[in-house]
Amino acid sequence: MKVRELTTQFEQFAPQRLAMAGDPVGLQLGSLDAEVSKVLVTLDVRPEVVDEAIAVGADLIFAHHPAMFRPVKNMDLSVPQNAMYAKIIENHITVYAAHTNLDNADGGMNDWLAEALQLVNPVGLVPEKTEAEYLLTVHVSPVYADAVRLAMVGSGAGNIDRYKGTSYEWNGTSWFTPLSGADPELGPVGERTQTDEVAIQARVSDSHVDATVQAVNDVFPGGHPSLQLIPLRDAAKTFYMGRVGDLATPMTARDFAEYCKAIFGVAGLRLVAADPLKMIHRVAVLGGDGGRFYPDAIAAGADAYVTGDVYYHTGHDMLASGLTVVDPGHHIEQICKPKLTELFEDWQLDHKWPIEIVASKLNTDPFTFV
Repeated sequence: MKVRELTTQFEQFAPQRLAMAGDPVGLQLGSLDAEVSKVLVTLDVRPEVVDEAIAVGADLIFAHHPAMFRPVKNMDLSVPQNAMYAKIIENHITVYAAHTNLDNADGGMNDWLAEALQLVNPVGLVPEKTEAEYLLTVHVSPVYADAVRLAMVGSGAGNIDRYKGTSYEWNGTSWFTPLSGADPELGPVGERTQTDEVAIQARVSDSHVDATVQAVNDVFPGGHPSLQLIPLRDAAKTFYMGRVGDLATPMTARDFAEYCKAIFGVAGLRLVAADPLKMIHRVAVLGGDGGRFYPDAIAAGADAYVTGDVYYHTGHDMLASGLTVVDPGHHIEQICKPKLTELFEDWQLDHKWPIEIVASKLNTDPFTFV
């Protein structure tokens, strides 16, 4: 199996186009055409993680944080980062990163964080990318309807708000006159005939159109299905950074901070709160460095905002605004390790991939509370 097969499937889930401008997502080191038999899923690519990959026999490191945020000016191997790159290349390991495209994807990083916090009815926080929406209709013989329907929704069609894989279909009759070279099974040339058909219809976003059409072509008998792709006027799919939702049970700011410590398994965190006894009903969360988006949390009606890497002066501004902020650090994004592993294992079963997926066991948080 090639690395490209896994990354192509992943980019149907979190297309690179969802990444913020300048974010170095995708292939970091190696080749998409390299063979892969074992994948190591990690938050960070650090020297100890590379050693772990070598120890477990992984030939692909799939990371959330890119290994190469900045261009390499030289390959002086006395620099630890350069030495790490050299070791990756020496051991024929491919490195792939999914950063802000995974943050912004539906069902991605920020949905995982909102789920961990058990937020009720979470919605997007900061609009980041908008894609056109289309209505795809496929006409097919009833005997092949299940295969086509599953191909459509399996490639990303039919995802509407909180519903996945939605489709609509109806039965009908097609009338036609076969001409020379037509499929003989559909009737004699020159004779008016009819056949029962099922029309299957689903919405599909721009980023999933090519994959969905290809999936239908792959399962359609003889290829060349009858497809109709109609752009939906005034309809677009918006992808968001962060999520905002309600707590099932309101709690004080102090109790909410303790709740976050327990949920994310951190030894300590920073709390910005003018009143530790303020009741928290509505919570916004944005993984990583999200301090600059605190006005969006206020605009969304959040009483508390969970994000990492809050700067000193930004903290003062948050305090003055009356917003409670919990900074449990950047490393809470380690939630990606079990979640991506589970996602890849599901695809492995679906596609019968001959690979093994393992989650990194290392803690790459550079900070220790003392």
